[in-house]
Amino acid sequence: MFLRELNDPVIKLKGVGYTGAGNLARLGIAGVSNLFCHYPRDWEDRSRLHPLKDWNTGRVCTEVQVLAHDWFGFGKSKTLKVYVEDDSARACLVCFNRPFLQRQLPVGIRCRLYGQFYYKYGEIQSAAFEIEPLSSKSIVFGPILPIYPIVAGLTQNLLRKLVYQAIEQYAPSLEDELPESIIKRDSLFHKADAISEIHFPASKESLERARKTLIYEELFYLEVMVGKRVLQRKNPLSDNYTSPQTNGDLSPMQLRLMERLSFSLTSGQEAVIKEINKDMDSPYPMARLLQGDVGSGKTLVSFLAALRSVEKCGQAALMAPTELLARQHAENAARYLEPLGIRIAFLSGNLKAAGRAQLLKALAAGEIDFVIGTHALFSNDVIYRNLSFVVVDEQHRFGVLQRQAIMAKGNLPDLLMMSATPIPRSLALTVFGDLDVSVIPDLPPGRKPVKTHLAKESNEAKVYDFVRRELESGRQAYFVYPLIEGMNENGENELKDAVFMAERLGKEVFPDFRLALLHSKVDEEEKKQTMDAFRKGEIKILAATSVVEVGVDVPNASCMVIENAERFGLSALHQLRGRVGRGGDQSYCFLVYSDNLSEDGKLRLKVMLENSDGFIIAEEDLKLRGPGQIAGIEQSGYLKLGIADPLRDTEELERAREDAFAILERDPLLEQNEQRRIAEVLERAPPFSEIYSVYH
Repeated sequence: MFLRELNDPVIKLKGVGYTGAGNLARLGIAGVSNLFCHYPRDWEDRSRLHPLKDWNTGRVCTEVQVLAHDWFGFGKSKTLKVYVEDDSARACLVCFNRPFLQRQLPVGIRCRLYGQFYYKYGEIQSAAFEIEPLSSKSIVFGPILPIYPIVAGLTQNLLRKLVYQAIEQYAPSLEDELPESIIKRDSLFHKADAISEIHFPASKESLERARKTLIYEELFYLEVMVGKRVLQRKNPLSDNYTSPQTNGDLSPMQLRLMERLSFSLTSGQEAVIKEINKDMDSPYPMARLLQGDVGSGKTLVSFLAALRSVEKCGQAALMAPTELLARQHAENAARYLEPLGIRIAFLSGNLKAAGRAQLLKALAAGEIDFVIGTHALFSNDVIYRNLSFVVVDEQHRFGVLQRQAIMAKGNLPDLLMMSATPIPRSLALTVFGDLDVSVIPDLPPGRKPVKTHLAKESNEAKVYDFVRRELESGRQAYFVYPLIEGMNENGENELKDAVFMAERLGKEVFPDFRLALLHSKVDEEEKKQTMDAFRKGEIKILAATSVVEVGVDVPNASCMVIENAERFGLSALHQLRGRVGRGGDQSYCFLVYSDNLSEDGKLRLKVMLENSDGFIIAEEDLKLRGPGQIAGIEQSGYLKLGIADPLRDTEELERAREDAFAILERDPLLEQNEQRRIAEVLERAPPFSEIYSVYH
């Protein structure tokens, strides 16, 4: 049987019981297969002996003989002492709450002993030790011992004994899940041996071989699933469909927009729009991830792609995570596209009933070419006449099911997902492995890199003085805070908050400059009026939360001050810094941090100080926070890996992907020779069955 077919509950194992089963369930272990996949977090090498005389080196691992028993204390506090010796020294084992050891360790018996020792009361002692008779079959004294993640009620020894018992009982019946040719080519273990050696390795070499086997197998099937989705998406829509000859050149309407622009596309934008045009002319729907740093011009690329869709008598939709960003996109689309005859509409949950009803009627009738909005775009009552192109901006803010919901509004529409938070290559091959990936590597000419400075909270007066000089020169500034309001129950501010600081900045620090407050609880109409005034330069200072993290484009703003910067993630800091430096003037970002900065906080701020490349920052963010958070996929079912790590195991990931895609290219239905084994795994015990296709 395959591992995932092993459904016997752990309560069938000797020594588990209902209490033990409950404790194991808290670790996600319900069946024997879960137990096998509860991999050790570390391994302890006990293959080398460390005699009692070396107690001060940190550990003892030796064979001893029991010399005598003694007791100290009275009543419930009465505690057993067991005296032992090896060839080098004598020691005392203090057996707190273990009186049963008097029976298990009679005088004269020889035992294996492992523990941490110290010198006290004139003798070598230990209260933290493991001991078992030499005559017993050892589990806890294997040459290399597994260290598992555990919870209260479980001990390492109990878990080791259960895993050992399960391996003896079930492992011999496990079938290989990898093709035999790959096992031989890479000198991998067969499945039964891999499971046995990952838990109880005979040597460091066999442990490494077991890890290599299981990591590769996990990544191989992840890429098989990804590859099957690519094949599914790229299956021609019709046997009679002939793909038009196209080289990705601009269409007539795209050329008309280019003629109206006061600037030229960057080489990166030109390359990406060519890739998108080729995709949109192909016989299968596009599914492309567009990455580009803040300010690289992704939105304009999406507008050009929308024009190509409209030219083919389709409708386009752009979904943004916030109303503020969606509204800005709609205003820009109106400025660029309406003069070309494109009918633009804006849809959000705050649209009044009468206007909404009229908009939905026009959308269903095909009287709107390009609709821009928030989650409202996939509400049940929203019907499109011919939705053929979907843009998901800041895609990491949306879950897979939300992306599916907007896609379901059309009949296999083209999909363009955009992100200013770069996806590290390791995630691009896994989470977004069934998408084609484009990158805009350059910024528009004339942009100067933002100068980043760190400042202690106690030195913030110097930051205020610098910002004041910029304001006096006609520039504008952002002040960003981690909280809207931050008063604790004692009426004290634990962190600086936007509401309190907006009042202080306006009255005490910058009384001569108009200031406004912006956060998620501000009414949408007030948000719009505030941003309009800020863009026009009527408001000089914007005090806000991270609501300004995306989509706010004010070229005259030259200062970004982020207070309590250590409380923000790297991607958020990078996005916020990208709000300035969007004009031709030199811009500055000040990361103001607490005087009592944690080590993790120091590391994050150091990354921001030393790097402006969003891809480097994203890699560091992945290391610090893990793949779920950085990719916005924790709610989507992706990357529930057991032993593999896409960041650490990038080399294995790329090899697994190459192998999986090569097999699927040769034999898409997995009907030939060894490929039948892969098909059987997918039929009988599919891994990653929780993965949704982004395009489905």
